[in-house]
Amino acid sequence: MLSSMSTAASASPRRALSDGDRVPALVIGSGYGGAVAALRLTQAGIPTQIVEMGRSWDTPGSDGQIFCGMLNPDERSFWLADRTDAPVSNFIGFNINRDIDRYVGVLDSERFSGIRVYQGRGVGGGSLVNGGMAVTPKRDYFEEILPSVDPNAMYNTYFPRANAGLGVNHIDQDWFESTPWYKFARTGRTTAERSGFTTTFVPNVYDFEYMKKEEAGEVQASGLGGEVIYGNNAGKKSLDKTYLAQAAATGKLTITALHQVTGVAPASGAGYDVTMEQIDERGNVIATKVVTADQVFFAAGSVGTSKLLVSMKAQGHLPNLSSQVGEGWGNNGNIMFGRANHMWHPTGSKQATIPSMGIDNWSDPAAPVFAEIAPLPAGLETYVSLYLAITKNPERARFQFDSGTGKVDLSWAVSQNQVGIDMTKKVFDKINRREATIYRTDLFGVYKRWGDDFTYHPLGGCVLNEATDNYGRLSEYPGLYVVDGSLVPGNVGVNPFVTITALAERNMDQIISTDLA
Repeated sequence: MLSSMSTAASASPRRALSDGDRVPALVIGSGYGGAVAALRLTQAGIPTQIVEMGRSWDTPGSDGQIFCGMLNPDERSFWLADRTDAPVSNFIGFNINRDIDRYVGVLDSERFSGIRVYQGRGVGGGSLVNGGMAVTPKRDYFEEILPSVDPNAMYNTYFPRANAGLGVNHIDQDWFESTPWYKFARTGRTTAERSGFTTTFVPNVYDFEYMKKEEAGEVQASGLGGEVIYGNNAGKKSLDKTYLAQAAATGKLTITALHQVTGVAPASGAGYDVTMEQIDERGNVIATKVVTADQVFFAAGSVGTSKLLVSMKAQGHLPNLSSQVGEGWGNNGNIMFGRANHMWHPTGSKQATIPSMGIDNWSDPAAPVFAEIAPLPAGLETYVSLYLAITKNPERARFQFDSGTGKVDLSWAVSQNQVGIDMTKKVFDKINRREATIYRTDLFGVYKRWGDDFTYHPLGGCVLNEATDNYGRLSEYPGLYVVDGSLVPGNVGVNPFVTITALAERNMDQIISTDLA
């Protein structure tokens, strides 16, 4: 049992939202887009409220740690689940998921009819649970997917601003070459380069200088302690330590956690009524509140924002929303898989959980793939090279409201990943032929080669300059804005959070200067 936590941000003395409150600016969600919106609004002097469905991860459990590790997950691991649902679910014939108590854990595996979508739950959103790979997309591809956005402004101003705000840093390459903790990445590099593929170091928001101290035994182990998808207890610059901390320091931010927004509709007079349910740590609804906001910023993520807007349009609460709302969703071409190395190509019993290298084949039109060389920190030698491939998969899906159930589903089918699998195979079949190796078939089920039924990188559903105007405004309803990954049309070619952050920086610049000045 974990100790209780306050629903208000610890950095703010102001109270959490109450039924009947009226606020100038309300941000739904505290992930990348929401954190940027909160910082820029508060810096502009606007009192801002964030509503977050997850908890504030600032209170240790009975073991003295805020988060649990990957090898021994407990109730803190998964969002309102009775059993873990890890991406790598099996190993040598055994299912390695385990039963847990139902709790508002940090990682959600949200199931739709054809895909599971991994999302962070808590103050900081996805920044709490991702691998921290902070990649700026290739400029030509960015221009292709978002042609209405000035690339000079993005690459000269907003991407640098995002990288600075996120605390992006680079691994010490000399240390990388010598430490046993990245042997898995060096093995992946060697086999890729022997087949003629290019590898590249990838920046991260995990503090690599802290990691070097972990290896020396000088600080608490986190990235070297089996922590990542269920949160990092140290070393990682998640949003609660960067953008959200800066916003709280203005004295104008309040975060109301464990509140899920269920409705947004025009208020009588002006502004918008936002309906939300307060839940306890076991997921029980304990109160329903209606708060009126002058401006509402949708930052619940690609899935959360899209579901909410599609539902509001279908139920007649925001009937004039564009027909493009709910369209253009993609999984960033995600395919996860493993290769079985030979005994003379070990990957190491010690593996840092923070990736540091990728295979970059994106410029190959026959097989556009960027593959993260991922860790498999089992605490023993597995001889497995694990990868998360991002492919240029053009397949898209839409969010659809079911009037019978009152729920929103996603039209994505597992078969839509086949084009991404085919691209991936062109690269890794070549590596397997050169190395005389095979794909592992025991990591994602029984005799299942590809982890093709889940994604870490949901994108789209409320695409910029299609469902919104060119700055994320929902033009039919002045005062409603979208600032998150739902603006990005389905695929960005790399890990997406730097792009989401930079795009939010750009859009908030425009919104604050023209709408809120």
